[in-house]
Order: sequence, then C-alpha cells, then structure tokens
Amino acid sequence: MILAGYATGASNGVIFIRHGHDGPIERAKAAVRDAYKLGLLGKNILGSSFSFNAEVSLVGESYVAGEETALMEAVEGKRSMPRFRPPFPAAYGVWGKPSNINNIKTLSYVPEIIAKGAAVFSGVGTERSKGTAILCLTGAILRPGMLEVPMGMTLRQALEGLAGGVPGGKKIKLLQTGGPLGGVLGPEQLDTPLDFDAMARAGAILGSGGIIVADDSVCAVDLTREIMAFCQFESCGKCFPCRTGMTHMVEILERICRFQGTAGDLQLMERVGITMAAGSLCGHGQLGYNPVRSALRFFADEFKAHIEKRCPAGVCTGEYVVPSRTRR
Repeated sequence: MILAGYATGASNGVIFIRHGHDGPIERAKAAVRDAYKLGLLGKNILGSSFSFNAEVSLVGESYVAGEETALMEAVEGKRSMPRFRPPFPAAYGVWGKPSNINNIKTLSYVPEIIAKGAAVFSGVGTERSKGTAILCLTGAILRPGMLEVPMGMTLRQALEGLAGGVPGGKKIKLLQTGGPLGGVLGPEQLDTPLDFDAMARAGAILGSGGIIVADDSVCAVDLTREIMAFCQFESCGKCFPCRTGMTHMVEILERICRFQGTAGDLQLMERVGITMAAGSLCGHGQLGYNPVRSALRFFADEFKAHIEKRCPAGVCTGEYVVPSRTRR
C-alpha cells in the first residue's frame, strides 16, 4: 500500500477490515506500528521527500461494505450503503478526496513485482489472467483452508490434487464459487482452469476465490436457498429492487423446498433477477440472481423434482425450515 501511495502521490492509506476478524486486525495494526518504528511510514520516508500515513479502519457486520463506495461510507463512520456514481472514487472518494481502492490480494502482488520485475510476475498464469489465485476452500473437502496456486491450474487439480478431494471416497457434486454472489458449477466443470474468462464461460466467477465444495448428500435447491437467505440478510436495503427482490427469491425458494412450488416460480425468479440487475446500485443486487441462475443451469432436474414434490437428495421434507443465516 505504501508503494501504491508513492505511485499515485497519495498522502494517506486506510486498511479496511470487517469487524470481528480479530487475527487479521491485530496483525495489521502491529504491522502499521512496526512500519512507523522502522521509518517506512510517516514523514520523509527513508530520507525521501515522500510522506505517507496509514491506519486500520473497522466496520460492523456488513457484507455490502465490500463494495467500494459502501466501503468509503463505512470508513467515514456512516452506514455501509453504496453511493450513486458518478462521481467515481478517483475523483471524489473518502472524505471527498480522490481515492484509489484495491483488494488486499491485488496489493500483495506489488512488492514481488517491484522486487523481481513485471516479467517474472507475467510468467505465472495465463495470457489474460496473470499471477496466482488465492482459494478459500470450505465444505466437503479433506483439507479445507487457503491455497495459493498459479492461475491456469484447473479446479480438479486444486481440489482433488492439492486439497485431497471429498473425504470418504465420495464424489464432488457441485461447487459454489466466488462468494455468495458467485455461481454454482457441476462436476463436469471440474476441468475448468482458474482463469477469469474461463470461469465466466463456465457460468461462474472466480471473484474472491471462495469455493464451497458439496458432495451427493447436499441438495442443490436447499443450498441455493441458504445462499440466497444470506444475500437477503446482508442487503443494505437502499435499493428497492435488491431489498424486495432478494426477499421474493428467498420466499420462492422456501416454497419450492416445502414442495409448494410451481413451474411458474422458475420464470418468476428470472424476472425478479432481471429487475434486480437493472435497478440496483451495486453488485449485491446486480449479481443477486447469479446463484439461482447457475443452479438452474446445472441442476434444473432437481428444481423440477421439488416442484413434483420430491427431493432427490432426501434433504427437503416439505416442512418449513428457517435459513441458518437468519437465526438469531
């Protein structure tokens, strides 16, 4: 971040971390303190004319604060809600000052590029997706956790080769990639390379690198309901299409899981999703239909089975179930 500040002529940097992540928060604060002690932050860094200050800023439990303009609102002590654009952050950002916002993963590449040169970095990955991908693996996987792998490695190589595959000799049924607003992939997509374009063509996004692995014991419809319940819970409520659209989709999915759905419900969710994409300010609403659309693409038979009042995985019983994310 200091290097990025030097490159852009910035005077201040803000490390933004969601409240509750105690380990990263304490490590980031310690790193800032150490940088000041070593003369890497403050006035006239390393005897140069460049001065730069940094701080750690926290926000409450808000998923939407990951959107850049909502993030700036949070840094300023306001409720995490996206801003209208223009003006864009580069012209009017935090406290009204021009601001450059990057994911921490992006900034983590900078020291290596400066130290070893751009050619070394470009030598890793694919033609259009350079460097490495950081994957956060959860679910039915032998070795969950974080992996850093070269871009271009296939999902199968990462999940089965490095992470050990599904325990107990079971097979991967589906992957939920790119975080809650990403997409669902079926087992036939396991040979998709970790490449932004390739993932998009497969019907999902790489995004932040989060991947939930599910085996045959998971119901694709129930998992989609859980994901949408999270998205509905985390909507900031500013945009009418997102606020009500998410709620409608959760209600429809709940109805389908209770074997009370109709064939028209699938078309209804599509219409709601199109409205959300057109009328929402940020990616939370714009991408809100992604989990449903991708699940329907690869597991349409399971949705149809639920409409016929049966769950192939034996998970849904026709009774009302409170989505886990909304339990308090």
